[in-house]
Amino acid sequence: MVVGWTKHGDGRHLAPGEVVRPDERLSWPRMVGFGAQHVIAMFGATFVFPLVMGLDPNVAVMMSGVATIMFLLIVKGKVPSYLGTSASFVGGVFAIRAAAGGDPAAADAIVTGAILVAGLVLALAGLAIHFLGVQIIHRVFPPVVTGAVVMLIGFGLAFVVADVYWPQDHWVALVTMLITFVVIVLFKGFIGRIGVLVGLVAGFVLSWVLDRTAGPITSVLPGVNLRDAAGATCPAEGTYCVATALPHDRVSFDGVAAAPWFGLPDFHAPDFKTSAVLLVLPAVIALIAENIGHVKAVGEMTGTDVDPYVGRAVLADGVGTVVTSAVGGSPTTTYAENIGVMAATKVYSTAAYYIAGIIAILFGLCPKFGALVAATPGGVLGGVTVILYGMIGLLGAKIWIENRVNFADPVNMVPIGAGIILAIGPVQHFIGGDFTLEGIALGTIVVLGGYHLLRAIAGRSPEPARSEAG
Repeated sequence: MVVGWTKHGDGRHLAPGEVVRPDERLSWPRMVGFGAQHVIAMFGATFVFPLVMGLDPNVAVMMSGVATIMFLLIVKGKVPSYLGTSASFVGGVFAIRAAAGGDPAAADAIVTGAILVAGLVLALAGLAIHFLGVQIIHRVFPPVVTGAVVMLIGFGLAFVVADVYWPQDHWVALVTMLITFVVIVLFKGFIGRIGVLVGLVAGFVLSWVLDRTAGPITSVLPGVNLRDAAGATCPAEGTYCVATALPHDRVSFDGVAAAPWFGLPDFHAPDFKTSAVLLVLPAVIALIAENIGHVKAVGEMTGTDVDPYVGRAVLADGVGTVVTSAVGGSPTTTYAENIGVMAATKVYSTAAYYIAGIIAILFGLCPKFGALVAATPGGVLGGVTVILYGMIGLLGAKIWIENRVNFADPVNMVPIGAGIILAIGPVQHFIGGDFTLEGIALGTIVVLGGYHLLRAIAGRSPEPARSEAG
């Protein structure tokens, strides 16, 4: 079923232990609430990673909505997922910009051109998986590898919490986290299902109140108050130019006031350079593994066999990346944050994702609303994302448990442990010139390559999946 949903029960109540399947929905007002929660979950990373890569975040947010709706149509509504900005390309994009010199507009076009080609390669890989059969995936990505990829995707984002969000306001982050804990566990009905959104709103209000009662906080904001080693201001963040602490309000509505109500984002056409394409192609390996890990995680949560749709999911992500980068947007991937929301709410309805996609498109057309969501304090995001990322990591462990993976076998334990640590670090590995593999991309390659290398040396076949769903 691509669109059209059966109402779950009376559309209002969920008994403890009940789930809303992908082809079901609650009442539409409630689904709008869940859709909004998915937008909030994806917004931070989808907005921040384009900034890191030097691309327009408003284009990224708007096109993420377009890509998500395309994804749902391609997978026939069987895999509830949101396509947000991928972080796997960050290292390659940095290398491209360093090689492009001081012309940002030209570099933007070269970056999106390289990403577009990578999206085409990803789409072709999805077609191959779809037509050659899912057994290819079982051989290349057995349960020990899939569980590891899911785990390193979640835990590999820990640095975002530790380095970016939590330090901006550690007390608000802690209180937001605790409020979210309590709401998810204490409330068994609808409120408990949207505990992440409740926690985020509570943290936002708390930050606003603290601004007016306790005054500004002194902390580091990404990309703000840049200083070099001598303490002088510098123009662009880098090795010798870093953000430093400054007093600031936790909540600033300056961006909201300055943003117009209606308007198109700044689109631009891609430019194609072979040297740039080669710098981002390794990210395709990580994206294939990431997509498979996410789809498997969704299958574990929903208790359904999603294997027939793995190829479609990879294809859909590739198509989404092609479409978004064709107009100057960011690369896409299925989002761990939104899988975390589903794990917390037990609402897997694709209706929520269609709604989230529409809201994201409207955000792109209405910069003022986008600016309002972007005003969410970093400390609040830290309190929420620490839960979401952790839940994703533990879904990887669930895959191992369901398939009774044997970690007494060093062939399983050694590459998996190494890959997870590389992702959590995140460890940087310099390949040559300005090209670096790091974090989730590096960890994925080590898990996948190391496992199959040791299997070949030991003369064994990959372990089959013993359980396809939870």
